[in-house]
Amino acid sequence: MASKTEIKIAYGLAIYFLFVGVLSYTVFSAEKPETPVRVMFKSATGKVLFDHKTHTGDNGYGLNCKDCHHHPLEEEADLSSCGKCHIQGQAESLPVSCQDCHEADEIEDTEMVKRGDAFHGQCIGCHQEFGAGPIDCAECHVK
Repeated sequence: MASKTEIKIAYGLAIYFLFVGVLSYTVFSAEKPETPVRVMFKSATGKVLFDHKTHTGDNGYGLNCKDCHHHPLEEEADLSSCGKCHIQGQAESLPVSCQDCHEADEIEDTEMVKRGDAFHGQCIGCHQEFGAGPIDCAECHVK
């Protein structure tokens, strides 16, 4: 049997290594990537997981950011998410953010599509045109 001193040393070492492990995890945590690796979109018809790496990677479809993100400013860092403009439930009126990039007369009679409609138009159209990626509802939307 182990003596009380050996048990105290074992517990002390366990606590020490636990402390060092937690401290190392918090201090040396991984940096957040510039673009999200995966994005989960929630909708009434189920969640849709979008994987940037599959779409932009050399082993994937090899798309450029501007192939999907339209109206970007000069820098790729200026690309904003779809939800900034395509607001859920707002199909009739244009959000104020449109005038951050567009002149008022340029968007005067433009109808803003909802985010879901914008995704369907862009994603499914691309999948059908190039024969890559899912095209049936249940292949993207999961409960």
